[in-house]
Formats: sequence, C-alpha cells, structure tokens
Amino acid sequence: MRLGRVSDNALAPGLFVRLALTVMISPADMVLFAAVVREGSFSGAARQLGITKQTTSERIGKLEKQLGVRLLERTTRRLRVTGSGAMYFERCSAIAAQIDEANKEVQQQQVEPVGLLRVSSPMLYGRRYLAPVVSKFLGRYPKTRIEVVLADRRINLIEEGLDLAIHIGPLDDSSLVSRKLGEAPAYCVASPGYLSKHGVPRAQDLASARCVGFSAFETWQVAGVKSRIDPVLIVNDLEVACEAALAGVGIARVPALLCRDAVREGRLKVVFGPKPAMVRTVYALYPSRLNLPARVRLFVDAMATLVEPMLPLHGPSPRKRS
Repeated sequence: MRLGRVSDNALAPGLFVRLALTVMISPADMVLFAAVVREGSFSGAARQLGITKQTTSERIGKLEKQLGVRLLERTTRRLRVTGSGAMYFERCSAIAAQIDEANKEVQQQQVEPVGLLRVSSPMLYGRRYLAPVVSKFLGRYPKTRIEVVLADRRINLIEEGLDLAIHIGPLDDSSLVSRKLGEAPAYCVASPGYLSKHGVPRAQDLASARCVGFSAFETWQVAGVKSRIDPVLIVNDLEVACEAALAGVGIARVPALLCRDAVREGRLKVVFGPKPAMVRTVYALYPSRLNLPARVRLFVDAMATLVEPMLPLHGPSPRKRS
C-alpha cells in the first residue's frame, strides 16, 4: 500500500487550536499515527505495535475526531496523508523518538548504575565507614552521584525521597524491604583508672556502679543479669559516651566499632566478660524490591562487603570480605 499526500479538507478556522486547549490527546495515539504513516498502512503499524488492524483504524479515527482535522485519506487500496497529517507526522515522530529514548534510558538504569543515589545512615556509622565505600563506588561507577544524609532519627524513605537507609537495631516499618548486612556488637567498657579506683565490678554490682547512659533510667543486661542503672552522666551521642569512659567517668556501653582501638591499646578495658553486652542487627532498607535500580542494588552489595563494624572485639583482625 502506497502512502501519498493530498490537500487538507476544509475545516473551520481555529478549530484545531480550540480543541487542543480543551481535549487531552493521548501520546500513545500520536505514536500510533507516526507508525501508520511510517509503515504506510494500518496493518503494518498494527503488527509493529502488537494490536489489531481494527483497533489501529478506530484509534486513528478517534484521534482525527479529537483534533477536528483529517490526517489521512482512506481508499480501499491506499492511504494518503493530508497536508496537516504530514505536519502532524513530523511532530509525532519526534515525540515517538523522545519516548523511545526515555524508555531506553530508564531501562538502562536497571543494568548500569547512573543518576543520583540518596543514602541515609546513623551519624556514627556514616562518619566512620561510609566515606571509603562511597569513594570506591563513585570511582567504579562514574555516571552516579551520591548524597549522604547522616541522622540519628527515624527516617521516612518515601517522604524524604531517599533510595536507601542504613538502619541499626529492631525494624519498625514492615513495608520496607530489608537486607541484613550483619550484627554490630556492643561492650561495657571502663578506663583502667576507673577500675583501679572503684574496682572491677561483677554483673550483680552493675546497679550500684557509676555508668554513662542515654536516659535517666536504663536496663542493661550483662552476663545474664538484668540491672536497672541510674547513670551519673546522661548523653545523646555514643562518641561522647566513649570519651567519658576514657576519661574515667564510669562504665559505658558502646559499639565495638567505636571502642576497638582503645581496647586494643589498653586505654579501655572490657568488663563483665568477653561476650558482647548487646548485639544489634545492621540492615540496608529500601522501599521496594520491584525494579530496583542498579545503583541501589550495587551500593547495597558494596555495603555488604564491609565487615569491620560487625567484628567482635576478641576476634580476627578487620578485613574486607572478598
């Protein structure tokens, strides 16, 4: 079937403009019209787009009615594009090409990491461990950009437009997808000076010991014994708690990732035995597993190779997972 061109039918002046302002034209129908002109027939366009010839003809007829312009002249043997149809075809072809390019660009993100990745993390974990992971990731995937949000508060991934959050502790939002990265142990530690002055406490002595805590009253469990403590110093930052223990203020319960060097160097001592006083799970959280962008999936994989925060104090030397 050959596609020719004839002059436009006479139509009321300004009709197209008026309808364009009041009728929403489907981009899918514009793409379909471009395919009909390009293929030279309804049947050719129908095959290309996986629809029936009748559906194709009906949608083009509806499009012409919405526009108030005849785009094609139909005979039993051929289609001919009108003058307005030829002009419309040029615009529709450009739109079809842009849609195709957008589709390919989005689909490519599922294969190659590109674009902005917004990551949230607790402040201590982020300051200590995110920088090298981010640096290596950006070097390996140069088409990505990363925004890191450090916050010690509950994060709403959807409302705050975040792709991923590092979370430590119990999960309280079952709607999110979680991937366990490991377990972060915490220990009760005190300075040699404090222990020399106050003695090495037993588990049953904890309630009367001088402690550094995070609230006026806390319950700690050590060596199978639960004790309610009344801290002599209340802080809202783990690093401050560790510094207070180093200064001899009292016993602090802090993560291994924070006190490891001080314990190794003898500036802090673990009390109540070598086992962790508490173990908290570290998770990567993201909104959905469906069509997960490559930048999110690969960054989570990179975080999963980071084992130092998960190592106990009395274990192997920190190293990367292969």
